[in-house]
Amino acid sequence: MGEMSSKERMIRALERGKPDRLPVSVHQWQGYHLDTHLGGISALEAFQHFGMDAQIQYFQDMGQFWLVDADYTKFSTPEWRDEVECLSADPENRINHHTIHTPGGTLAYKTAGDRKTTWITEYLVKTDEDIDLIRRYMPVPALDPKPVSQAYDALGDAGILRGFVWGDQAGCWQHACCLMDVNDLVMACMEKPDWVHAFLEVLLEKKLRFIESLAGAKFDLIETGGGASSSTVISPALHDQFCRPYDRRMHDALHTLGFRVVYHTCGGTFGLEEMIVANGCDASETLAPPSIGGNQEPWEFKAKVGNRLALIGGVDQFNVVTDGTPDQIRNTVSTLFEKVGYDGGYICSMSDHFFETPAEKLRVFADAARACVY
Repeated sequence: MGEMSSKERMIRALERGKPDRLPVSVHQWQGYHLDTHLGGISALEAFQHFGMDAQIQYFQDMGQFWLVDADYTKFSTPEWRDEVECLSADPENRINHHTIHTPGGTLAYKTAGDRKTTWITEYLVKTDEDIDLIRRYMPVPALDPKPVSQAYDALGDAGILRGFVWGDQAGCWQHACCLMDVNDLVMACMEKPDWVHAFLEVLLEKKLRFIESLAGAKFDLIETGGGASSSTVISPALHDQFCRPYDRRMHDALHTLGFRVVYHTCGGTFGLEEMIVANGCDASETLAPPSIGGNQEPWEFKAKVGNRLALIGGVDQFNVVTDGTPDQIRNTVSTLFEKVGYDGGYICSMSDHFFETPAEKLRVFADAARACVY
């Protein structure tokens, strides 16, 4: 087999085949790491610098609140006006209080953040009736395909372009957990399940409307799901009832438009294996091992799903790559190749975000994966 381009290599793995060698990547390159450790180069330049296969995340029009430079007012309309009171603009202590004005009443939420990420300090949904304001007035942007095409062409054969389904998180359950505290949402599943389903249907309708606007967009992979669907957060029984049906309907809509889908569970997958297969995704990530908060080893998950899914992830970005020795990094990659990637269908990647990983450790990681040849 001749040498493949990074795009060919990753697409072959996503199609559950064997490429020329083990694809090696990171889930997302964070702006903080690029600025602090790599001199402010772009994500694509960072992938190329280390000889990795690029996964470039396209964020424009996707609505993720947790982006450090998110524009909260971008999607405001006359019927959904997000008024922001900035209590602190300090990059290491950003505090914003939001009031959303609608014809039917007001909603409010609060966020805080630093140079690495943003988090929610007060949730939007406080009463059962609030979801009706979301249903009636929360706007859904249509994707502009032109900048997607420009990003796809700029990437070329260096890797794959990834998109999301619009919302604070891509999955309906995960999006709901950004609008309401997960503990309260779990209790609502027990006490008023019909209301929770109504909430999820509101979000699903909006996501399906956004998916319609993706027709013709040049994405190699669309990400759905999110960490709140993990079995380290909710039980498999709750996942089966409140995640899987909504995930499946989104995935079917994406497949109708010809997109590959990766389902993101950045925590536990134990007990969810058959549900992840059943939701119709093409690939599963991030294979978080127990050392980083997962609840089974990547090869245990692989043994249960076999070759029914492509897999992405598996490398502990903190204990192994950031703090581990070069030999630990090499041994981890070798073990994952032998136990997860032995039959193809696998992209070796760090399990999730990293911020303080030394460049020399990333070099060891990339070199070790590139040495794994089929």
